[in-house]
Formats: sequence, C-alpha cells, structure tokens
Amino acid sequence: MSTNAVTAFLESGVRFATPLAYAALGELVVECAGVINIGLEGAIICGAFGGLVFATVGGVALGFAGAALAGTLVAALFAAFVVTLRTEQILTGTAISMFGLGITGTLYRTMYGTNGASLHTPTIAPVALPGLSLIPVLGPALFDQPVVTYALYLIVPALAWWFYRSAGGLALRSVGERPEAARGAGISPDRVQWAAILFGGAMGGIGGGTLVLAQVGTFAENMSAGRGFIAIAIVVLGRWTPFGVAGAALVFGAASALQTLAQTTGWNMPYQLPLAFPYVLTLVLLATSRARTAGPQALGQLQL
Repeated sequence: MSTNAVTAFLESGVRFATPLAYAALGELVVECAGVINIGLEGAIICGAFGGLVFATVGGVALGFAGAALAGTLVAALFAAFVVTLRTEQILTGTAISMFGLGITGTLYRTMYGTNGASLHTPTIAPVALPGLSLIPVLGPALFDQPVVTYALYLIVPALAWWFYRSAGGLALRSVGERPEAARGAGISPDRVQWAAILFGGAMGGIGGGTLVLAQVGTFAENMSAGRGFIAIAIVVLGRWTPFGVAGAALVFGAASALQTLAQTTGWNMPYQLPLAFPYVLTLVLLATSRARTAGPQALGQLQL
C-alpha cells in the first residue's frame, strides 16, 4: 500500500470521526448523569437540518449555532419526558429519534421542495496548520482539517479535566452512580440530568451540523445514517472516559474510511461491504464490551 493511500485513509478516518466524536462526547456526559439518550439520532439529524437552514441565512458560523440550537431543542423534549415526567428512557428516546427523522424530512420537502436535493450550503474548508501539516503521513490527517475538528483537540482534555477536577464533574458522576446520595448531599439529580441532556443535545446537533457544514455541503433526508446509535456504542467502547471516547471515535472513523481505502487501492469486493463495516463493528463491540466494562451504576434507571 502506498504512502498516499495510507495518508488518504487517515485523513478520511479523522473526517468521519469528527461528527461521531461530538455526538459521543455529548452522550458521555448524559450517561454519566445516569441517562441513556437513544434520541441522540434525532438530535444529530435535527442539527444537520438546523445547520442547513441557518447557514443559508447567515453563513457557516450561524449555521453551527443553529445546529447546536436544534439539537438542544430535541434534547429538551427528551428531558421533559424522561426527567420531568419519568417516562421510560429507551422507548422515549426511540420515539424522539423517529420524530427527528420525520420532522426534518417533512420540513425539508416543505421548505425546499423537489429541488432540495440540489441545494448547497456554505462550508468551511480545511485549514493547514503551518509546520504540523507537513509531518509525513500523520500531518495531513491531524493538522489539515476544518476548525471544527481542531476544536475537539481542546474539548477532549477540557472535558476530562472538568469530569475529575471540578465540583460540577463530581456532582454529575455522583448523580450517575448514586442519585439518592447526591440528593442527600444537596445536589438536585433532576437539575443535573437536565443540564447534561441539553449539553448532549447541543453536541449532537454540532455533530450533525458538521456533516452539512464541514463535509458534504448539503442536506439529505436520513443523512444521520445511524450515527446516534454508533455514538452510544463509542461511549461503551471508550469506557465512559473522554479520552477513551475520543479514541473509540477514531476507531469507528477508520472503519468508515475503509470505503475510501477500498476505492484508492482498487479492492475487488462489493462496495456494500466497506459501507456496512461500521455497523457490523457496532454490533460486535456492543456484544463484547458490555460484559467487561461497567458504566454508571444508575444508568438507565427510572428515578422516583
């Protein structure tokens, strides 16, 4: 395999990993608060649509703000049912995902009509970091990316510090482990879970916005393509730690990039195989990881 093929593979892996990392880091915060948000898929697709709408009005920066807002609104709907009304998390999240997929498709056809498929939005181009982007093989993959990818290089360590070195991070983890003890210490589990879910929705929305504003430059119905569910698997594989989640996102990004590698190296195989690999990997890792990793003790439990 040539050096150019390896470089292209790594570049694609980081590109595919970026929206997954945003969604998974947001879901990490949600799960550490004791909630599993199956509705993340809905936040991602709504973020993608919000990015489209706002970017066509005011450019890329407003597009990302709109993506975060759309994801937050979807998350607020989920939180209202799960945290306030105490509905079952899995069923509610599934309904929210279906709602997000349905409402974005309907609004897309209503607002942009039959010509929506040809609609293009402003996008952000990769920015090569001087010197670093010239490092052989790894340089272009890590340091010739859009700004939204570079932001992750700061978000991951900042989130790790917040998790383990701040009062807020301690409160979050205490709610996810023992909500009764947290309540006895004067911490409101409902308030913490609301904040965590809203943050997770905003991050999922940014992940969806990244698809539109930093990658494909347009919107398509169902373009989230299961990324919300993959992000949940990434949290499990990353063992509920920020650096672990970031590493797991790169693994799934590399799995998605196999289609690029297959094209550049001329692999003689049906094109459906590399397309299906990330989803097969999700099933395998979910089946094997849960047996040897332990998430927050109160994860998914209905609080009374």
